[in-house]
Formats: sequence, structure tokens, C-alpha cells
Amino acid sequence: MARKKEIVEKTYDTVAKEYAQAFSKEHEQKPKDREILARFVREIGNKRPVWDFGSGPGHTTKYLHDLGIEISGMDISGEMVKQARSLFPDIRFQKGNMLHLGCDDDSIAAAVSFYSIVHCTKEEVGTVFGEVFRVLQPGGVFLFTYHIGDETLHIDSFLDKKVDIDFMFFTTACIRKCVKRCGFERIEIIERPPYPDVEYQSRRAYVFAWKPIIHP
Repeated sequence: MARKKEIVEKTYDTVAKEYAQAFSKEHEQKPKDREILARFVREIGNKRPVWDFGSGPGHTTKYLHDLGIEISGMDISGEMVKQARSLFPDIRFQKGNMLHLGCDDDSIAAAVSFYSIVHCTKEEVGTVFGEVFRVLQPGGVFLFTYHIGDETLHIDSFLDKKVDIDFMFFTTACIRKCVKRCGFERIEIIERPPYPDVEYQSRRAYVFAWKPIIHP
């Protein structure tokens, strides 16, 4: 697992600048993204704090910040964090690993994670969901996205840089099972086809999942 972390970190350190340039305005081209993120803001209301896990160069963090959310970002790549801090100096970004979140139990109100599980195995996905569940406050909401499928896509070139990394696709049944096993409830999965000429042509899914409130 340590080796896997090094591969992911090195990959995004390598492409950080190009990634920031390529995806900084990603949501402007994807109306469903905007609709889902606006709903996320409504679901949160005035609850705080909010985190973007796997924030990359900070474009989703910034989008939610502009919708009025006080939000921080976390990413495994130090170079991605540098890009985010440079682009959006008024937002807090820090280095971190979704497999071992450095947050206290029941300490955050909501979390968002756009395509941040793309390099996780099924076992690692369960660990990530368990960590998010642990740090969420009762009643907290988790919004994340993934590519639908059951294949593993290996790439050796990304944004004109040499890399060596796998992208994982997940079936909706697998994701629902993993999320439910970690204790989330009110699981809602929304699927959409890819936008032509805008993104990789895979079917996508958005997931809203809530940590239950335990009544005495």
C-alpha cells in the first residue's frame, strides 16, 4: 500500500501544473456537476466545517467556496496542493491521504470528493469510505463521484507526461454495497452519460450518502 501511495503521489506531482490548467474550469462545461454541487450546498445549510478530499488543484473547492461554503481542501500530492494554494490563496489546502484522514472522529459536517477514488482498489475504497464515515458528524453528508464499469484502465501517458498508473472503474452495485457496509444511510446514486468532447467517455455517477443520527 505504501508503494501505491508513492505511485499516485508521484503521478500527480508530475502533472500538477498541466492538470490545473486543463481542469480549472471543468465544472463550467458540465451542467450536471453544477446541479449536484448546488444541491450539496443546500444539503449542508449552515453546518461547518466542510472538506474537499482529493481536491487536486482546488477547482471543486473553489466552486463550492464561491457558492458560499467555508471549505478546505486536502490532496495526496504536494505539488497539487501548491497549485491550489497559488490559484486560490484565500482557501486552506493541505497535504493528506484519504486512507488515513488526519481528522478527529465526528469532527466535520460534510465532505465532497470528485473522482478521488479512481486509483483505489475495492478494498481501499472500503477504507476510504470508512474513514469519511468516521470523521463525519452524525447527520453529515458525503458527496462523491466515480466512473461506472468493472474495468481497470492502465495509462502510461497523461497530459503529455510519462506516467505508470491504473484508473479503476466500479459498478454501482459494488459502490452501494461498500457505502452501506461502512454505515451510511439514505444512499442516493445518480448516473449520467459522458459529455461528448468534454471528458473521457465513461458513464459517471454522483453519490449522496448520510451518516445516521443516533437517537438516545
